Amino acid sequence: MRLTKFTDVALRVLMRLAVAENEDPPTTREVAATMQVPYTHAAKVVARLQHLGLIEARRGRGGGLSLTGAGRSASIGELVRELEGPGDVVECEGATPCPLRSACRLRGALRRAEEAFYASLDPLTVAELVTSPTGPLLIGISSTRPDTG
Repeated sequence: MRLTKFTDVALRVLMRLAVAENEDPPTTREVAATMQVPYTHAAKVVARLQHLGLIEARRGRGGGLSLTGAGRSASIGELVRELEGPGDVVECEGATPCPLRSACRLRGALRRAEEAFYASLDPLTVAELVTSPTGPLLIGISSTRPDTG
């Protein structure tokens, strides 16, 4: 299983914001630069995370992004499920349906494996993702923010 780029960026944005408590709230542009993702992609991710209640975004002077309490304690498994959306690991019913679909055991096995993947992520929270050594690395990367003009 491979996560979409959107989910990958969302997890990195949440991790970045989880270590931003003792600094001025970073802007979407600053987070995008630090995480080395295109600004437009980061902006879409920020909008979705804000809609989910995981981050707050304030505009103007003194504005920026911050992680909410719900964002800090969010289950990674639940978050990945939400961001990835429903769907099978393999496409059995697509434009050219698989001829094995009526008696295939692979589809069920892959569905169980996918759920085991999510279940292994369920107990992990955003706050836990930034414990050492990740948190200090993120702080170091953030303190050397590129000029965002």
